Amino acid sequence: MNIVVCVKQVPDTTEIRIDPETNRLIREGVPTILNPFDGYALEAAARIKDKAPETKIVVVSMGPEQAKAALKECLAIAADKAYLVSGRSFGGSDTLATSYILSQAIQKIEETEGKFDAVFCGKQAIDGDTAQVGPEIAEHLGYPQVTYGLEAEAVENGLQIKKEVDDGIEMIGVGLPCVVTFTKPSWDPRYPTIKRKMAANRAEIPVLGEDAFPDMDTGMIGLSGSPTHVKSTFVPPKKSGGIKIKEESDDLSAQKLFSFLSKGGFV
Repeated sequence: MNIVVCVKQVPDTTEIRIDPETNRLIREGVPTILNPFDGYALEAAARIKDKAPETKIVVVSMGPEQAKAALKECLAIAADKAYLVSGRSFGGSDTLATSYILSQAIQKIEETEGKFDAVFCGKQAIDGDTAQVGPEIAEHLGYPQVTYGLEAEAVENGLQIKKEVDDGIEMIGVGLPCVVTFTKPSWDPRYPTIKRKMAANRAEIPVLGEDAFPDMDTGMIGLSGSPTHVKSTFVPPKKSGGIKIKEESDDLSAQKLFSFLSKGGFV
């Protein structure tokens, strides 16, 4: 089986801060990580490869040069090959434009790596939380899709997906080629081995720029191809605190609290 996994390098949301003057994200000094949901998608592909060692896993990411760090992390964990899609004209792309570029990139990479049987993605990126890119890739490619996957197993003529639904777990079969997006399963992704980490550090990652896609519709990429526009961002104002009641004893505190609530008509 031939699987491509779409990944993204994102800011570590535990370190994100907001500038109180401009209400913009402070990106300087904020560490970046592999999007966790993409890590689950990579692990799902790796588990298929555990059972079928001939499986090939290719990872692709769209972003600046520093996104190679996330790709090398994927190589260290389980991926066999990695590609970076990067170009100035791709900047400012929203989810629709990004999914179009990635769909074009997947078809371009197939010229070298062979036809992909499945496209795996995380259900969403933690910096945007839209959960739109994976399903939109499926639409651009014309593939069936399964969302909220937990596990994937290769079966005859397709994949069997264990997926999360509102009232529990559902098993669903899907033919190939297909797109599957993954959410957090009950297990954690594997750690890279020292041998794979050293090999990943030495790996040369091909970069696909604008010139790699001569037939790409430039009206569907970048800012001009992005119908989504952020009007403004803001930090919710802090609410003023309530009253603090502390008397010499618990009984006196309770009496004062009851009196306050009674006067306000709450009791």
